[in-house]
Amino acid sequence: MSTDSSDRARALRLTPVSRETEDRLVAIIALLEKWQRTINLVAPASLPQVWTRHVADSLQLLPLAGEARRWVDLGSGGGFPGLVVAAVLAERPGADVTLVESDTRKAAFLREAARIAELPATVLPARIEQVAPKIAAGVEIVSARALAALPKLIDLAYPFLAQGATGLFLKGQDVDNELTETAKSWRIDAEIKESLTDRGGRIVIVRSAAPLSPTP
Repeated sequence: MSTDSSDRARALRLTPVSRETEDRLVAIIALLEKWQRTINLVAPASLPQVWTRHVADSLQLLPLAGEARRWVDLGSGGGFPGLVVAAVLAERPGADVTLVESDTRKAAFLREAARIAELPATVLPARIEQVAPKIAAGVEIVSARALAALPKLIDLAYPFLAQGATGLFLKGQDVDNELTETAKSWRIDAEIKESLTDRGGRIVIVRSAAPLSPTP
């Protein structure tokens, strides 16, 4: 099953990019279609709408990141949003996008995609808990998509948030319940925005986070 050609046009109307960025994204999606035959990089049913379901969904984070150049994507999987972010930031001098993915086969795909599309991206095939404290300094944005419930996600992203990074997390419609659970162990400054591409989707923008002291 391949992508729907009209889906690309719809996605780029929602989230316009430069011709150069579009070319990089086309190269990434072509590789994803090839690797998808042997590795489950995205849900098979979503492949015909990969541009709206995955590319545009990722692109909508960029306007929320301002002029940020140093970005870390946690649990990058099939490259959303990490590869898409790197495709845009390739036009920004000094950009540096780190993709953390513990699955070695997915990490191999991410490396090959970064190579063929000439992205300013580094792939770390490791567990987030192991590498986050080592790479957190200077990171401006930390992102994740479909990685974990928000309480766990804040825990994983905390080394970055504690050093001043902003969190951009793509979530589903259950985000209010996740925020309630998060408030039991974290004090966070968060803003919720509706997704441009998914009626039930939400973007959680986390500007700061601090663990609550344990009850004596």
